[in-house]
Amino acid sequence: MVALELFHSSTLSKTLSLLSPLAFPKPPLPPSLFPPTLRSLSLSPLALSLPKRSFLPHCLSRFPHANQQQEEQVKEELEEEELEEFGEDEEEGDESKGQDFSDVDVDALEEEARYAFLQYSSSLSRELRIEDEADDQTRRNQKGGRRKTTTASGNRAIVVDEPGVTRDRLYGRSFWGEHEFMVVDTGGVINISRSQTDVMEDLAITTTIGMDGIPLASREAAVSRMPTMIEKQAALAVEEASVIIFLVDGQAGLTAADEEIADWLRKNYSNKFVILAVNKCESPRKGMMQASEFWSFGFSPLPISALSGTGTGELLDLVCSGLKKIEGPENLEVEDYVPAIAIVGRPNVGKSSILNALVGEDRTIVSPISGTTRDAIDTEFTAPDGQKFRLIDTAGIRRRAAVASSGSMTETLSVNRAFRAVRRSDVVALVIEAVACITEQDCKIAERIEREGKGCLIVVNKWDTIPNKNQQTATYYEQDVREKLRVLDWAPIVYSTAIAGHSVEKIIVSASTVEKERSRRLGTSILNQVVREALAFKSPPRTRGGKRGRVYYCTQAAIRPPTFVFFVNDAKLFPETYRRYMEKKLRSDAGFSGTPIRLLWRSRRKMEKDEGRAATRTQANFVARDGNLALAS
Repeated sequence: MVALELFHSSTLSKTLSLLSPLAFPKPPLPPSLFPPTLRSLSLSPLALSLPKRSFLPHCLSRFPHANQQQEEQVKEELEEEELEEFGEDEEEGDESKGQDFSDVDVDALEEEARYAFLQYSSSLSRELRIEDEADDQTRRNQKGGRRKTTTASGNRAIVVDEPGVTRDRLYGRSFWGEHEFMVVDTGGVINISRSQTDVMEDLAITTTIGMDGIPLASREAAVSRMPTMIEKQAALAVEEASVIIFLVDGQAGLTAADEEIADWLRKNYSNKFVILAVNKCESPRKGMMQASEFWSFGFSPLPISALSGTGTGELLDLVCSGLKKIEGPENLEVEDYVPAIAIVGRPNVGKSSILNALVGEDRTIVSPISGTTRDAIDTEFTAPDGQKFRLIDTAGIRRRAAVASSGSMTETLSVNRAFRAVRRSDVVALVIEAVACITEQDCKIAERIEREGKGCLIVVNKWDTIPNKNQQTATYYEQDVREKLRVLDWAPIVYSTAIAGHSVEKIIVSASTVEKERSRRLGTSILNQVVREALAFKSPPRTRGGKRGRVYYCTQAAIRPPTFVFFVNDAKLFPETYRRYMEKKLRSDAGFSGTPIRLLWRSRRKMEKDEGRAATRTQANFVARDGNLALAS
């Protein structure tokens, strides 16, 4: 694999177990209490085929002095109103006996559980996509279409018609013909001496947003260092590249910055293959004229248009001609699954510092200037134990109202890239600042992580700024975090000081554990045993009509995140409080630390008599709650 440097100027988831709430059976009433007619009725084949105690003794207890005519009337009324509900609910006296479901097709239930998961997953993805599209449309309306942007899902880099957008190195895999190589995009280089005001304007730097509490002198120093840090990232990319694409603006013509970059390349990288690409040459005829004035740089100019694609094929041919062919291994194995860890949080909480501390180099620019990171930066990382990860550094996520009021399309796209990084990740490291603790924006980011079904760990960065720490400080701090971030009460907490490299290795250890829990599949027999014990400890509540929820079967339909499907008599009989109780029992008895779990509740149709055998059928619809599928997570 070789690297290609794109260098430009500044413009640019079967054991069947039948579960029921366990309770001690009540002693049977003496037969003498039943009239002969009713005793014979209670021993009818229909009653024997059902696990529920006959309803007639219960009714007679209300009418102890009723005559035969009244008894017959009661019998007829109950047969009309309740016979269809037999087998669906059971009285407390026989709850421990269960039901005979020997004829149930377990494979069919497993298949239906998978279908239930796919149905829910598709619904949730569609809902999130609609929300994202609505946000994008709102932001476009707010901007009034003043700036030209490219927001296609296939684009790796943010493209906005303003300078200083790209700052860090952005890597991407490319293919052309039989060649495969890496492309590295870098920030625009500003080498000419310029005033601080001009630098701030070109790089869209602000010294106010997100820099509260930072002395003015430190802000100014950070601004003056920004061009140097961008150029350092570009120089690192040039050093590791085999081919360099020197990109200039054909419409702007020759500039002093372009001339200085050309001199720098000729003097220091004469041993590398340099291609001078003149961009924004949409017209082939005018393109040759635009490119001709760049012959003075000492390189052969090639007119191209990245927007229309004109000349890009010839450019790629030139690139491949300058690449050295590297023979790969004969027995090339399929690349194993590599978990992705997205580092997200508000601006200036130390996300880029954590990435640099983990990889041991200045992979991204670290600055007190808010919004330094723009793109989502992917970096391959190998832990000390040999486990590979893909680390994704993201831009700081501010409140939606704050982003809208800033009027910056670049920040809007940066936030969108951050949320997309969450979606394509496996584990999310939510970074918070120790002194600031939990803010409203942290809670909103946490809610998004949970809805996306991603594993999560909470990283409390800048732990060294907490004064007078003792053995109880972390305990009290964790209590405060758990209280404010209840949606992530299952996420582990790691304390670190990234800028000094303290405890950053615990982030990878914790993330690895979270990913293993998120990918774990619980055996069906063990799962049903856990559910059985939970039901024995606390039965579902009864309704006013005396009905009680029953769980017939439970299975894990999916992993990442762990999703469990409960086949019950009626999902409406399981209130939200009981569903949360069941989730807590699953976590306490089966683990799943650091990952959200989904509980889907599937209702069964009423038991019907079919040639003396109980036939079961399954409903194909979820119980809707506020327009959403029945879910406890």
